[in-house]
Amino acid sequence: MTKFAPRPLAQNIYTPESILRHPKRLFTRMWYDLLASRELAWRLMVRDISAQYRQSVLGVAWAFIPPLVMAAGFTLAGEAQVINIGRTDIPYPAYVMFSTALWQTFVDAVNGPVTAVTKAKPMLARVNFPREAIILAKVGEVFFNFAIKLILIIGIFIWYRIAITWTIILAPVALIHLIVFGTFIGTLLSPLGVLYDDVARGLTMATGFWLFLTPVVYSVPESGLFGALVQLNPVTPLLVTTRELATTGIVSEPVSFWIVSLLTWIGLFLTWIAFRIAIPYVIERVSS
Repeated sequence: MTKFAPRPLAQNIYTPESILRHPKRLFTRMWYDLLASRELAWRLMVRDISAQYRQSVLGVAWAFIPPLVMAAGFTLAGEAQVINIGRTDIPYPAYVMFSTALWQTFVDAVNGPVTAVTKAKPMLARVNFPREAIILAKVGEVFFNFAIKLILIIGIFIWYRIAITWTIILAPVALIHLIVFGTFIGTLLSPLGVLYDDVARGLTMATGFWLFLTPVVYSVPESGLFGALVQLNPVTPLLVTTRELATTGIVSEPVSFWIVSLLTWIGLFLTWIAFRIAIPYVIERVSS
């Protein structure tokens, strides 16, 4: 009878030498960890989505309530001439509801990594697994929540009889860039979020102010100091392009869109490296 020798277990050797001294080894490990994190990311995403809707009385209705409330409130304010809305290419209530759904998706992408990494502190300290799974799970959750909002968006197009152009098939590309930008910001802040609760609280306040610098409830201003601030806002070309591709088919800021998109992907890659390097030190500090 043939006897087989037991297969030796894989060993991880940790040294004080910085992994940045070996970029090829770092990038290879990042790629393999990204591939290895897919199954765990799926399980974490299913768990978080189930918990999100199981612990809510209204459930998926929360995907529809904020756009409807904002559309009603700002439509009344516009009719009472409390605010100057400007001209919109589609009926104003549809404009606000669609834009709010996109804005909510961006905010979910920003808050997701910070919330997920903070909640996963005990698991990060005790279990060795690809950290990318936590971020991927939240990105998947953002897409799932937008899929629910898509029901409202389709209803808006039908109710207001908004014409559909062929460019609507390109809208998901712009939407992905909007989500990636939010994920980039959230991943960048997530190590600090583990150390300081102020980050999560500050994000709530910052995104609230950021909303008023983004053309969600008004058209893009073309002049003045406020108009310059809105146009310098990196979310503006991403959100506006997504909205325009889905509605009018005429992109007003193509150059700004591609500049922000390019910087977003570069920033996300650099943030991924910083995240991998920072998380072990953060967890060590929290656990000590």
